[in-house]
Amino acid sequence: MSDAAPSAGPAPAHAPAPGAGPAPESAAGPAAPGTPGTPDVAGLTRDIAEVPAVEVITTVAVHLMSSAAVHLGLAEDGERHLDLDEARKLITALAGLVTAGAPEIGSYHAAPLRDGLKSLQLAFREASAVPDAPGQGPGEKFTGPVHGPRAASPSR
Repeated sequence: MSDAAPSAGPAPAHAPAPGAGPAPESAAGPAAPGTPGTPDVAGLTRDIAEVPAVEVITTVAVHLMSSAAVHLGLAEDGERHLDLDEARKLITALAGLVTAGAPEIGSYHAAPLRDGLKSLQLAFREASAVPDAPGQGPGEKFTGPVHGPRAASPSR
């Protein structure tokens, strides 16, 4: 979803894009290792192997939270991105990840993820024209029913 204008179509295979260097792949296959534009797969694999699992899990959870918040319309210019179906999928995936990952990452890391998840579940309930029944909202099959703060009673 880019704001850039669509291009007129792909450039012909024989003509490189203006200002571009040689293509990293040719009809014969990938370019030789060490050539410009070729990723160092061994280096990338080594780098990802050095990242602790807790960091990978929390990073993925934050990405799911951010995307769900955007689809709930909580971002700047939110109404334009409001999509409750997408938000439901993301929140459910987040709930599964947080529930399954919590024992592995420990309560120090899991507690803020649970708080963020609950906030998204409550925001989803608020954004829905017809709220789901308790226990039927996004991710609630993993977390159980989510209840928000009670609404203040009207003054008489």
